[in-house]
Amino acid sequence: MNPRQVADYMFSQDYFSQWMDIKMIEFKDNYCLIEMPIKKEMLNGLKTVHGGITFAFADSALAFSSNNSGNAAVALNCTINFTKAGKEGDVFRAESVLVHDTRKTAVYDIKVTNQHNEMIAKFVGTVYKIEKKVIEL
Repeated sequence: MNPRQVADYMFSQDYFSQWMDIKMIEFKDNYCLIEMPIKKEMLNGLKTVHGGITFAFADSALAFSSNNSGNAAVALNCTINFTKAGKEGDVFRAESVLVHDTRKTAVYDIKVTNQHNEMIAKFVGTVYKIEKKVIEL
């Protein structure tokens, strides 16, 4: 299976990413670009995007990029820096790029931007390769 087919299979099982209304844009080995519209239900008490939503969106990008080879990997450590508040009506994009790869772990940089290409958050995720196939899970 190619990276897009694996990511589409994962997305079909990922009800949380579906609830967030994520759109699958581009996939290559260990890379993805996804998009998500910001809805009122995603806002906090200050009427900006809840940090948990931004984190979850970046985490979905990590999952789709780190598993799209067909080999399963799970998050081991993730950090996020919020750089700009999002608001209702924004469209977030997350681009996940592999930056370091070993036999058992890999590190990805995920950049979350809005429709004006302004940086919303910088997310770094480390994954652990669990020696299983995505489709067999």
